[in-house]
Amino acid sequence: MPERRPFIRLPTDVYPVNYGLCLKPDLIDFTFEGKLEAVVEVIQATNQIVMNCADIDIITASFAPEGGEGEEINATGFNYQNEDEKVTLSFPSALQKGSGTLKIDFVGELNDKMKGFYRSKYASPAGEIRYAAVTQFEATDARRAFPCWDEPAIKATFDIILIVPKDRVALSNMNVIDQKPYPDDDSLVEVKFATTPIMSTYLVAFVIGEYDFVESQSADGITVRVYTPIGKAEQGKFALEVATKTLPFYKDYFSVPYPLPKIDLIAIADFAAGAMENWGLVTYRETALLIDPKNSCSSSRQWVALVVGHELAHQWFGNLVTMEWWTHLWLNEGFASWIEYLCVDHCFPEYDIWTQFVSADYTRALDLDALDNSHPIEDFRKGMNAYLLKFQHKNASTEDLWYCLEQASGKPIAAVMGSWTKQMGFPIIEVDQEQQGNDRILKISQKKFCASGPYNGEDCPSWMVPISICTSEDPSCTKLEVLLEIPETTITIHNIQPDQWVKINPGTVGFYRIQYSSSMLESLLPGIRDLTLLPVDRLGLQNDLFSLSRAGMISTVEVLKLMEAFVNEPNYTVWSDLSCNLGVLSSLLSHTDFHEEIQEFIRDLFTPIGLKLGWDSNQGEGHLDALLRGLVLGKLGKAGHKPTLDEARRRFKDHVEGKQILSADLRSPVYLTVLKHGDSATLDTMLKLHKQADMQEEKNRIERVLGAISAPDLIQKVLTFALSEEVRPQDTVSVIGGVAGSSKHGRKAAWKFVKDNWQELHNRYQGGFLISRLIKLSVDGFAIDKIAAEVKSFFESHHAPAAERTVQQCCENILLNAAWLKRDADDIHQYLLQRKGAPV
Repeated sequence: MPERRPFIRLPTDVYPVNYGLCLKPDLIDFTFEGKLEAVVEVIQATNQIVMNCADIDIITASFAPEGGEGEEINATGFNYQNEDEKVTLSFPSALQKGSGTLKIDFVGELNDKMKGFYRSKYASPAGEIRYAAVTQFEATDARRAFPCWDEPAIKATFDIILIVPKDRVALSNMNVIDQKPYPDDDSLVEVKFATTPIMSTYLVAFVIGEYDFVESQSADGITVRVYTPIGKAEQGKFALEVATKTLPFYKDYFSVPYPLPKIDLIAIADFAAGAMENWGLVTYRETALLIDPKNSCSSSRQWVALVVGHELAHQWFGNLVTMEWWTHLWLNEGFASWIEYLCVDHCFPEYDIWTQFVSADYTRALDLDALDNSHPIEDFRKGMNAYLLKFQHKNASTEDLWYCLEQASGKPIAAVMGSWTKQMGFPIIEVDQEQQGNDRILKISQKKFCASGPYNGEDCPSWMVPISICTSEDPSCTKLEVLLEIPETTITIHNIQPDQWVKINPGTVGFYRIQYSSSMLESLLPGIRDLTLLPVDRLGLQNDLFSLSRAGMISTVEVLKLMEAFVNEPNYTVWSDLSCNLGVLSSLLSHTDFHEEIQEFIRDLFTPIGLKLGWDSNQGEGHLDALLRGLVLGKLGKAGHKPTLDEARRRFKDHVEGKQILSADLRSPVYLTVLKHGDSATLDTMLKLHKQADMQEEKNRIERVLGAISAPDLIQKVLTFALSEEVRPQDTVSVIGGVAGSSKHGRKAAWKFVKDNWQELHNRYQGGFLISRLIKLSVDGFAIDKIAAEVKSFFESHHAPAAERTVQQCCENILLNAAWLKRDADDIHQYLLQRKGAPV
């Protein structure tokens, strides 16, 4: 690797107080002109100003001291440090201490890289290709739109003017306060926005394009609008309802009102992330905002509700109080990722969203070793309120939050949390038990959990672990709580019968994995079969066990035995997590010659619930039933369950011929099933459906399953399609990922395709997180040591600095997969054969 230059933050001798910014984008030539008049404070005399600046050409720059004391000084040199994305403006004489105005005229490019000030392609209702000009600044791309101090702690106010074609909508963080014809060209208008609160550069936003909108007022008087593509205003209503309910909910939760007069939520055609929380103007992918009552499936509604809840939480947590530097980013994200669930639970109690939180965020976080642990307690609200009030319009660090929570709760938050956020990883808690008379003695110890097995280093780190315990007497009630601060301890539970089970971490809120002794595990199986264990605990047991098997701490056969106990499972989220883990296992075993046996295991496991649910929704069914049906049918169809395949083919034929349109919730499982067992005619039909689809959600739904096709020549066709004009640039990644994740051949083909087209792909996504996602999706499924070495050397000669950590994680995962296969493949094979041979 080339030596990296050390990173240096901007000098602090000059800082901005207010940015007066006027921008004039050209939607034909993809350029823009800008004028900046920034009120700045010179802290100590200097003859240069260093700012962030990237892909911008400065034409002139000058500095005028306040109150006409002294002449306006023209800058005589612009020294661009391109690699550091900085520019140094040099002045012939020193700028004196005090206030002044920095004026810069500049030009830039409306790029097609989905970052900075960029162009987004869309089709008008008549089918004409047009472009909108939109922004995405987090983390460090405001500097592509205007020269600025682009660090989160350097906050200022902004006065923005946009000069735009008069038939276009122009939006920014604040409300419009004036609009007048542009003197030099009567086809343009000058749109002036109100002054923003003091804020970070990464949250500034502007959008110029053609949009319809729906509007409402929240209970606390904020104007809420959802902007949609022309002719699709109806599809903004669901998000509008969520946003309108959420603002007052957050205001009450934080006891701090939303500080701006309006909030806009807008769907952007070409958008790299899911959404971005720009203050007062939140941008979204179309699929994260638009819902069509007829054509949107239940999981899309839930996704939109969560993303809207997440982005609106940032309006307080992130925007009002911002992290001091990007190393504290988890403050913003961890909090918003937790509270989005609280918000959805408030708006849609029927989603049972907290159980899904454990599956979606908590277990993923355990896998990635993040910290996302939360207890919705009153002290927590008080502490959050103190934090928001104390740091509003300022910047905070992790320690500031602990301090506010500690003051509110009187608990040693900083010490406990420090043990979690300052060291990597999390513990595995090992538990064994012994019955003595009417007492149960539990032996509990902690070790660091590593994906490659327990940590056996010299100085084993330890955590302060809050441990709670429940018994079969009352599974939903905690019987005992202890704080484990030492490597091991024993705990006695009184008055408990030998036949009663004991479960650690009820509700799965403690952030650790658990390894039970085999006798304790055995005693918990009936609690899964008869559903006396809570859904989150049934999920947690299975998820822990699966991780332990991957880490080589138990045999994968134990997990398969546990999975078979889920025959009566009714809960969607439990099935979803189980299905996800089985998918990982199925992908791992595609490297063996007994892949068919694991398909049979999947068919056996899912058939009873499949029969119970059937194909059509019943009267009075809810959101979760719809999600479960889609999951189960997709799983059975993919695994080649004959009755499911036949029915899917029949319904697909009716759908294509227009006899009976598939309900949105059945489309993914049906498309997946017919493609997995389909031929070139099936693929052509799917591509035709893709071309005809009006909704981005339907296009994405098809794109994600195209990779399921089996024939090598058709897999190639799908990969070529991924880079075609038919697929939006941010969605190419999921098409390639779908190919890589679907079969042994697909995996090889996708990786080869990525290598062969690396130049184009890297150029498209350089520096963004999509490049990381692409790499992860295309190589994570391998289980051959040699491929890990190949991936490593490929990226040594093809640099992708933004994805360095991803490449390391992928190589580590491939080696872990290979070790897992070596260790357990024979035992799994034996178990699957013996399972078949033995009479049931």
